[in-house]
Amino acid sequence: MVTGSKELIRDINTHLILETIINQASISRASTAKHLGLTKATVSAIVQDLINRKLVIEIGSDDTSLGRKPILLSLNKKSGYVVSIDLGVDTISALISDLAGEDCCLKQIRTPKNAFNIVNEIISLIESMHLPTDSPYGLVGITIGIHGVTINNEVSFAPYYNLAGANIAEGLNQHFGVPIYMENEANLSVIGEKTFQYDYANIANISIHSGIGLGIIIDDQLFTGYNGRAGEFGHTIVEIDGRSCPCGNLGCLEQYVSERVLLNEFAKLQGLEKVDFATYSKMYEENDPMAIQIMDQFIKYMSVGINNILNAYNPEIVIINSSFTIHFPHVLGKIEDALKSKMNSYIQIVPSVLRDTSILLGGACVAIKGFLGINNLKLNNTKYQSPF
Repeated sequence: MVTGSKELIRDINTHLILETIINQASISRASTAKHLGLTKATVSAIVQDLINRKLVIEIGSDDTSLGRKPILLSLNKKSGYVVSIDLGVDTISALISDLAGEDCCLKQIRTPKNAFNIVNEIISLIESMHLPTDSPYGLVGITIGIHGVTINNEVSFAPYYNLAGANIAEGLNQHFGVPIYMENEANLSVIGEKTFQYDYANIANISIHSGIGLGIIIDDQLFTGYNGRAGEFGHTIVEIDGRSCPCGNLGCLEQYVSERVLLNEFAKLQGLEKVDFATYSKMYEENDPMAIQIMDQFIKYMSVGINNILNAYNPEIVIINSSFTIHFPHVLGKIEDALKSKMNSYIQIVPSVLRDTSILLGGACVAIKGFLGINNLKLNNTKYQSPF
């Protein structure tokens, strides 16, 4: 039982009712009261307040043959909108969405090399996307996904680009006057996957791009460690005295299996200066021996890494967000075949469905939850599979 001031209790109940309405998609006042164990009078009063605040709308009657048909409630998803930014090493991607992660607008630009230009570039990018003007609350939050470690809305470690002195959160807050949420990209990715696709209580989501990140959900909660460094999967050591890494260690996983490293190695094997994934993919499909060699390296080291994850965190499901598994899903079977330990226990290893948008949709979720004051968000939208 919750005890405390009437205002505190009403505030808690308001957030619980709003969360229930959102996560049930549509629900009546009576069903909400029964679901939460609250009185019908309490629910009715709070719902009316949410309607007055334009956060909840009535959407029609429930189909029932018994008595008066109850009015169904739903989130007013057009009452505000959020912006989510994936600040990548090479590109900056932006998404504008409503409060259900729908009605999205996507745009992408090159990442400026000078860190001091990043805030202005992000501002220009957002303002070029024609922000909606017909919502009661307008822009309610901006999330920035960083390919590195963040703590207290600041970047503490980003090995593959220079963000020193950029003051991103402060600069965006001063310009837009809304809350700014800065988070590691792998953490946003696992939030996106859980909210829109894989609703499990324990998830390990591996993001493989320029580096390798791990987003971890334990008992339905994001696990970040005591200072935000949990999930730095790419910096686990797989080769003693191996290749040097920007983190200062030798033999880190991402020096063997990140997409950046694998494509660079493939280019060297082919005697080329640079190779993109499309070129690699074509040659792999043609059974090029060097392309197969690179894939074998990916399978070998990912198997080692996933075995360690399974033993450390015991997730129900492992999601791999990588071009290598998205385009060649048969590789997942080879990785699973390499997991020989009798200790391993999991439901499945799957490729990301959301792909590049997992970070953006996860960022939208963070801003939505921040605005609405809710802890759990479950949406059902898988339309954004590969926008770029």
